[in-house]
Amino acid sequence: MELESLFSRKIGMGDIYCVVAWSQTDPCCRDMLWQLARRKDRRVSTNALWVMTHLPESDRVWLTSLQNELIDMLLSEQNTSKKRMLLQLLREQDFEPDKIRTDLLDYCFSRINSECEPYAVRCFSIYVAFRMCRHYPELVSELEQYLDIMSKQLLSPGLKSALRQTRAGISKLKNK
Repeated sequence: MELESLFSRKIGMGDIYCVVAWSQTDPCCRDMLWQLARRKDRRVSTNALWVMTHLPESDRVWLTSLQNELIDMLLSEQNTSKKRMLLQLLREQDFEPDKIRTDLLDYCFSRINSECEPYAVRCFSIYVAFRMCRHYPELVSELEQYLDIMSKQLLSPGLKSALRQTRAGISKLKNK
C-alpha cells in the first residue's frame, strides 16, 4: 500500500478503515504509519495521526510504547488538528505514577482554561490531566482548582461533558 501517496490527499472514513485493516497485517505496517505521522508534510502527518486515532484497542500497548514521542510531538506542535489527535491518543493511555511528565501536565493545565484553544484541545487536555493527576491527591486538588475556574466560563456541550465526567472520576477517587 502506497500510504504517502494516499495521505497526501484528502481521505475519508473508507480510506481510514482500509489502512487500519492493513496495519493489522504486520507490525512493520504500524511502524510505517508512525513514520508518516512524524513527517514534515502537514497533510501526510495529519492523515496518519487520524488513522492512528482509529486503531483498535489491541494496538494500545504499541501506542503506549510511543508515549514519550507522542508527548514530545504534542509539546512542539502548532497545528490544531494534530494537537487534538495527539491528545486524543494520549487520553487512552495510562501514565505510570513515577513517570509523570510535568511538561505534559503543565501543557494540559495551561490549555484547560485557555479560551484561545479550540474546545477539543481543551476537553482532551482535561482528560489527559486527570489520567496523570489521579495518582496524587495534591495534583487532583490542583486539577479541581482549574475545573472550578472553568465552571465559571461559558462552556460548550463538549466542555460541560468533560467537566462533568472528570468531576465524577475525581469523586470516585475520593470515595475509595
